[in-house]
Amino acid sequence: MNVFSDPAFDNHEQVVFAHDARTGLKAIIAVHNTRLGPSLGGCRMWPYASEADAIHDVLRLSRGMTYKSAMARLPLGGGKSVILGDPRSQKTPELFRAMGRAVEQIGGRYIVAEDVGTSPDDMHNIARQTSHVGGINDGSDPTRTGDPSPFTAYGVFIGLKEAVRFKNGHDDLGGLRVAVQGLGNVGYHLCRLLHDAGARLVVADLNANIVDRAVRELGASAVSVDEILSVDADILAPCALGGVINDRSIKTLRARIIAGAANNQLESDRHGQMLLERGILYAPDYVINAGGVVEVYYGREGKPVSDTNKHIEGIADTTREIFKRAAAENLPTGFVADRIAEERFAPR
Repeated sequence: MNVFSDPAFDNHEQVVFAHDARTGLKAIIAVHNTRLGPSLGGCRMWPYASEADAIHDVLRLSRGMTYKSAMARLPLGGGKSVILGDPRSQKTPELFRAMGRAVEQIGGRYIVAEDVGTSPDDMHNIARQTSHVGGINDGSDPTRTGDPSPFTAYGVFIGLKEAVRFKNGHDDLGGLRVAVQGLGNVGYHLCRLLHDAGARLVVADLNANIVDRAVRELGASAVSVDEILSVDADILAPCALGGVINDRSIKTLRARIIAGAANNQLESDRHGQMLLERGILYAPDYVINAGGVVEVYYGREGKPVSDTNKHIEGIADTTREIFKRAAAENLPTGFVADRIAEERFAPR
């Protein structure tokens, strides 16, 4: 277990290990870059197979948040935290209050929000110990629940439509077949938006109940999680875990566009080049899934949801710029997105 030699280490400014014996808290907080502002990123609770896996995850996710906030034109840096544990059986209010104390000790350099395995209720418990928390609803704004998932889904929907426009010359989704991998909070919200826009859905998730719900409510077709990546579809929307676009899956991909909510969809940067060579248009995940962090920022600023949505709709312009530059220079879209982000947060 080593932070500095981990392949995901990218000149991170700070990595903190937090432990509380009374509650059993074991957590890692990673601050990647604060050049544009305090780092913001979700707190993920997951039963990692090893501490090394947790370190790798928090390093790569915090780096991704730096790029995401820069591309979303937010005055924020990138950070992330992980709690080692099973969210189904090991959550307690006391554990999240201990996490709040750990966040408070960072002194405002890191703002925490919900992520995989955590919820707005968990953020409320964190907020009892620190003000450096987002994605909570204090009751003052009835249009906000504290859940950023619908906003994340909206941004993905905007980016997906822009990919269709770039590929087809229009953004009409009517009749297009979209394969959605993962029906969690974001994935299901995205499915609703796609259904309402006239798309035909093919879905897969480990949770059979949520798959059945999508079939009943949205007229989706269901396939197994082993089949979804190779489904004959116009668009593939990965909305589960990362690394699904890799040497194995690229060989069997049949979609012409990849646009989904999952972070770190490409297992390696070289897979962006492989997609380019196959003529598959990839909407960089951290660009189009930034709606959640936009909402957390605007919620903390006390600005209305209408401002959040207007900002999210700007994802279309950013995505279009990436596609045009990538096509003009014959470069992978992910490479171009990284270059634009780095221009924004690089030292001046």
